[in-house]
Amino acid sequence: MSGSFMARIGLVGFACGVILLYSLAVLPPLPGLISAMVIPFLGLVRANSPVSRAVAILGTAVIAGMLWAAWHADVRQQATLPANLEGELLEVSGHVCDVPSTGSFNSVRFAFCVEQWHLPAQFAAADLQPLPQKLRLAWYGEAATTRIPQRLKLKVVLKRPHGSVNPLGFRYESWLFRKGFGATGTIRDLYPDRYSDCGLGCRYHRWRNSLVDAVSERLSEAEHFPLITSLMIGYRGYMEPRHWEVLKATGTIHLVAISGLHLGLIAAGAGFVCRRILLCLPQRLVSPGRLRGYVFIAVSLASLAYALAAGFSVPTRRALIMVIIAGWCLLGARKTGAFTGLLGALVLVLVNDPFSPLDQGFWLSFGAVSVLVLLFSLRLRQAGWLQGLVLAQLAVFAALWPILEVLGQSQVVVGFVANLFAIPWVSLVVMPVVVLGALAMAIFPLLDDIVIKAFDLVFGVLWHGLDRLADVELALPAPGLPALVLMVVVVMVALLVPFRGFRLATACLAVVWVTVSLVKGAPAGTANSPVDDPELWVWDVGQGLSVMVRDQGQVLVYDTGPALEGVYSAVDSVLIPNLRALGVARIDTLVISHGDGDHAGGLPLLFEHFEVGQVVTGEPERVAGMLPGRLAKAIGSCARQDVRTMGSLELAFWRSPGEAEGNDASCVLTIRSATADVEVVLPGDITRRVESQFTADHGQDPSPFRVVLAPHHGSKTSSSELWLKQMAPDIAVFSAGYRHRFGHPDPDVVDRYRATGSRLLNTATSGALRLEMRPGKVAVTEARMQTPFWIRKPESR
Repeated sequence: MSGSFMARIGLVGFACGVILLYSLAVLPPLPGLISAMVIPFLGLVRANSPVSRAVAILGTAVIAGMLWAAWHADVRQQATLPANLEGELLEVSGHVCDVPSTGSFNSVRFAFCVEQWHLPAQFAAADLQPLPQKLRLAWYGEAATTRIPQRLKLKVVLKRPHGSVNPLGFRYESWLFRKGFGATGTIRDLYPDRYSDCGLGCRYHRWRNSLVDAVSERLSEAEHFPLITSLMIGYRGYMEPRHWEVLKATGTIHLVAISGLHLGLIAAGAGFVCRRILLCLPQRLVSPGRLRGYVFIAVSLASLAYALAAGFSVPTRRALIMVIIAGWCLLGARKTGAFTGLLGALVLVLVNDPFSPLDQGFWLSFGAVSVLVLLFSLRLRQAGWLQGLVLAQLAVFAALWPILEVLGQSQVVVGFVANLFAIPWVSLVVMPVVVLGALAMAIFPLLDDIVIKAFDLVFGVLWHGLDRLADVELALPAPGLPALVLMVVVVMVALLVPFRGFRLATACLAVVWVTVSLVKGAPAGTANSPVDDPELWVWDVGQGLSVMVRDQGQVLVYDTGPALEGVYSAVDSVLIPNLRALGVARIDTLVISHGDGDHAGGLPLLFEHFEVGQVVTGEPERVAGMLPGRLAKAIGSCARQDVRTMGSLELAFWRSPGEAEGNDASCVLTIRSATADVEVVLPGDITRRVESQFTADHGQDPSPFRVVLAPHHGSKTSSSELWLKQMAPDIAVFSAGYRHRFGHPDPDVVDRYRATGSRLLNTATSGALRLEMRPGKVAVTEARMQTPFWIRKPESR
């Protein structure tokens, strides 16, 4: 085996080691990894055959990759806010290290790079451990503005990185770890720091922020201003929810994320211009070798300049490395194969940023580039530009589908057509106009109006085309991962091998599959996947409530959690992906305890994605106002519901007869399992006064095992002594936000539940809870117990 082959094995092993680390539930100790390297290294020294040598190199490289990633992960985890500093008023100084943007509740949010902590004397011991160097901050109040000095002294209240944890869905805590934030918090006071120097990083961010402000001011009159700033300077802070909806529906979000496409176009343009200029010089001054070298330098510098102007984000840096490696291989006339160059780029990306495997864009970008390299390097017959574009889209569309399935996303079918239109338009028209327009604005400010009209023209064509395609409802059900992988193999063989009969057969099969799928519809009926034992899921939706109960093939959902338009929706982020993953297609009974936003958020969206049977609520008129007319008519009052069965479960509804609205009008649901001898009480947000009414009606019928959801998230206005005496819960569940400003659950309430001997569970510290009702017991699963090492494990409360 040649040395180059052994080197490739080492590169593959290193990349696999970095990637494998992020599948572990516990971060391995660094001394253990160092010790583990001894065995394959000794095998490498004593290897006598090429095969044993290759195996030893692979093992050594895998452990080296894990060690590299583990070292960086350990440093990042160590630089997390200590628990004793949470909730304290602290002072820090440093600089703003991203572009401030407006957020919910009239806030301004930005990343802050800490250069010095000014801790009070009582926390001086915290100086002995690493403190966060990067904070995610929110500034509230009338004084909050995006125009703030670069260097600041702040008084802040912080908490450790934390987010909702459910089996599926977006995990804010993973995002914070990926971005390197050691704490999040709010600003209590802010003032400029005029007595410290601005370092290199500070100066870069100051230049970048001034660039965004200048461009924003000069382009603010443009109709498609948010899209223009996204592609010109990589700033997406002006994008509105409608923009994201259209881009997501057409599978074209990558167009507004500065990626390999954009940097590749900049590199190609810079290379073309540089080459044309150099060819005008006498040949004796510019030899072919020097010509390629000068062009490579121009390509690299132009790509670097654009990456810096676009914010030098992680995806941009990844694309920059790939573009430079590609330029080095092509312009340097290297004998390195395309796959070796791609492998080298992969390793450089992982060395530069060992956290890259946590990005979905990492998998999608390397997946797309890999399939394109495979297609055009192994294809037996060269294709023209139009045929090449179609083939590339077919290959990428098919190859990325299994990756999206693994990542928990669906493939956008209309995205194939959208990208066939959008990619050429962006590549051949939009990006050249953006570059030339930016240069014109920089050199001739008087041309701003003409440039803006040109921008609006080309972006208008792009936007209107995508907007029309986004309205096309075309969905194909995913046939499962094995079938998707088989589909990719068949499609790639059809594209690579010039057998017309095979291609025709493949096309016919694809047409038949699409036709059958469209005729049947995306959902394969409305039957739910059955379960053997009744189970209850308390979803982690932050400061809110959402519960699912199911038995056999029937499903009940109690409340839908909070929703804030354009910011967060528990239905979209938690319920839809998790119910789909559990095989839920129909909600037989939807109970909305009352109409508050943290219990009834996102209702219309839930009806769009699931067939819903009966709707029961404690506030019929209020909840009806949240739904379209035809859906609002089917809402029933909790006060007029009879006891019913759901599988082996018995459902009893109760509502205070003297309450018409508000928390005390909550619909209280009691679920009894005769087979498991378990009773579950879901009381909504009732207060002590209504608790006494419920316990009087509920009677003294003791259950062998009782699970109680603490009323009103554990508020001090609920969970009275009488309630606890009557309920005597074996398990008490709090559904609350982590260190939320409401302070739920109240410490006194927690102490009262603990005094009864209850096992206490809190979604804020346990994540989503799954309670399986088995004969004689309730098995509890906490979602945080099944998470990778960078997610905090369950904590007692």
